[in-house]
This record gives sequence, C-alpha cells and structure tokens, in this order.
Amino acid sequence: MKKHDRISKTVFTAVLAAQLCWLGSVTVAQEEPKPGTQVFQQLEVKEGDTKANIQYCLFLPESYKKTKAWPLMLFLHGAGERGDNLELVKKWGPAKRVGQEKDFPFVVVSPQCPKGIFWNATHLHVLVEHIAKTQKIDRSRIYCTGLSMGGYGTWTLVAKYPKLFAAAVPICGGGNPATAERLTDIPIWAFHGDKDSVVPASQSTAMVEAIKKLGGEKAKMTIYPGVNHNSWSQTYANKEVYDWLLSHHLKLSKPKK
Repeated sequence: MKKHDRISKTVFTAVLAAQLCWLGSVTVAQEEPKPGTQVFQQLEVKEGDTKANIQYCLFLPESYKKTKAWPLMLFLHGAGERGDNLELVKKWGPAKRVGQEKDFPFVVVSPQCPKGIFWNATHLHVLVEHIAKTQKIDRSRIYCTGLSMGGYGTWTLVAKYPKLFAAAVPICGGGNPATAERLTDIPIWAFHGDKDSVVPASQSTAMVEAIKKLGGEKAKMTIYPGVNHNSWSQTYANKEVYDWLLSHHLKLSKPKK
C-alpha cells in the first residue's frame, strides 16, 4: 500500500454517504474457470439506465467438483490495488495465496475497484449472487474479508447484507458504529496493528466495542503489538483464520414444499 493511498475518516464517510457507481467499461478476456486455477472474469451490472463492469479474479479449488457445495470467500483489496489491471489484485491476501495453494478450501472471488472510487456494496452483492448461482456454492458458508479500504468495505457490506454472510474478517479498516445493531449476530474477527499510522486501530476497536455494547457476543479483535498498517500479511498467513471462518455457517430456512 502506498502512503498517498491513506484511508481517513473522511474517506470512510464518503463510502457510507454514497454508493458510487462504477463508471466506464474495461475489456477483460473471459477465461473458463478450471479447478486449481485463478482466472479473470467480468460481470456487467445494470442500475436503471446505468451500466457498470465489475472485473474480478475467480479461483476454484483443485478438488472442486459440482457434486458438492463449496464455501465462498469474497476478498476486497486495499486502495493501492485499484485500477484496471487484475494482476494488482493478486498482490496480497487470498488472491495471492491461491496461487501457491492450489487446494485452498474456498471458492475465492476477488473483484477490483476502479481508481478514484470506493467499494460499492450493491455491486458487490450482485457479484456474490452471480457466483453463488453460476458455481456450486454452499449458501450457508459465504464469507467476506478485506484489508485497509477493503476492511472498510467488509464492515460496510456485512452491515448492509447481514443475512448473506456467515462470518467476516475485516483487517485494518473501520466502520460506522451506528450500524452495529445490524452486526450483533455475525461472527466477526477484526485485526489491526497498534502502530497503524494510516488507519488508527481505534477504527476497528470502535466497531467491536459498539457491537458488544449492544449485546453482541460474536465479535472479537486481535491487535498486533508494534505493527503498522500491514497487519494483513500475518493474518492471511494464519491457518487458524481460515479454520475459524469455516467453523461458522448460516442457519438457512428450508424452502416450503
């Protein structure tokens, strides 16, 4: 992440105040998803008379078969990886890890946010629904995680669609404590470095404390002593984080016959 990509409270307010439309169209070669590979994809989203293109990386585990339903992980990158080059998305986190771990136990979708704007929760929801319909996904095990700007995006998205996600891992981000009432039933594990000079750790602490104040018992936080903004490398290298995610699932109501 570059210093000029700093996230501030002003940025966060902008994210919550307006769900900005993703403008423009980027041509991305569509690759057929294959088990054990991460491919580039593109999805057109329509909002009224406005069209937007979401480009994203899609990974299927090496042992992926449509005979069983798979957990889905949505990964949101930080401000420094915005643009129209999907190779940037593979710089950090799960999108990087799947290049080394071919049988990573999740289907992973990693969208790219265009330059100059922030994560659009409505578009991300459309993308998740698209993947859930086109791949063999276990709807009781859909997870969201992100770093820095993606950490903000994770808090925002999960608060807007609390019944979509089984658990979330926001890293060095923050949210709006006023939305805490929508997060009391969702397992959330937040991570932050106590020396973060880009996004203060208080941004994550405020969210977890707001949830607990309302009686939520499923939110927790890990603070790394002496760590600056990059608290994501050790978090995404920790197998316990993925095991924790997989230990949670939604209790979906059965369709009426």
